[in-house]
Amino acid sequence: MLVTEKPGTIRIVTTAGVVSAAIDGVPPVKYRSNSGLQDIVLDPDFASTRLVFWSFVEPITPTSFVTSIARVKLSANETKFEDVTIIYRANPSYTGYQHPGSQLLFCKNGYLFACFGERYDDVIRIQAQYLSSPLGKIVRIKKDGTAAPGGPFAATPGALPEIWSLGHRDPQGLAFNPVTGDLWESEHGPMAGDEINLIRPGYNYGWPVIAYGYENSGPLVGKTVGNGTKQEGMKQPVYYWDPAIAPSGIAFYTGTQVPEWKNNLFVAALKGKHIVRLVLYGNQVFGEERLLAAEGQRFRKVIQGPDGALYALTDQTVGRIYRIGAK
Repeated sequence: MLVTEKPGTIRIVTTAGVVSAAIDGVPPVKYRSNSGLQDIVLDPDFASTRLVFWSFVEPITPTSFVTSIARVKLSANETKFEDVTIIYRANPSYTGYQHPGSQLLFCKNGYLFACFGERYDDVIRIQAQYLSSPLGKIVRIKKDGTAAPGGPFAATPGALPEIWSLGHRDPQGLAFNPVTGDLWESEHGPMAGDEINLIRPGYNYGWPVIAYGYENSGPLVGKTVGNGTKQEGMKQPVYYWDPAIAPSGIAFYTGTQVPEWKNNLFVAALKGKHIVRLVLYGNQVFGEERLLAAEGQRFRKVIQGPDGALYALTDQTVGRIYRIGAK
């Protein structure tokens, strides 16, 4: 497993739990609170290309940062990243370090989906509604960082052609439903109102105009920005939490080790300190189970491994990886 650590290191962890030294070649990372080294994915053609992609908070100046995507080549001896290229920057850079995003996910056509937060502060978060900005968006790009063809706003004057959806606050997870092929997303709300969304191209998911939850400063989001929880033309979440659990990485289970989990959606919860299992019927949630709550860990990521088990990564000073499956 390739594992990122927020301060800016990447390591290999074997199936036996042996942790490697840090791999050389990672560019500078701004690490503070939510900022740092974020998600990591392999090129679908990794066996031949050895390409790796990751998202990170990049320092542009000592006081200004941007969430970026790097493309690198892992050396044959797995000790160094080579040919480091920054293929995408979610400009503008900004002094704040909250809500950088960003999860990465390749689709079956070889395009890369990436989600970006709206950078939290009132002065900049409204850009989640601007088609000229990647903040508060899910984008779809090619491996060189340019817009993938056929985007919903490709013909819209002034819009970034890579934008797939808009109106997101702090998106934390992306996954494809194995039954329908639909893209699903997890997202931090303000004080409550954490969301699971079914993502459709061109849809507006409302932030900061509508939300379920309270502003961090106290009043209802709707009272602050004027529109409450619903507005015509803005998509409702499939599911939301109140109180907040801080959902992060998500994964659909397609393995056979635990048959009753088939096609269920698993959600890593940071504040909740557990793994959520959501039972779906079509595009509706019919049940919720909470796993590993007794461990007391901030769960950052959950994925399915090639052995059919789930693997969960924690966001702690001393991090852990859990294997969840049959013995």
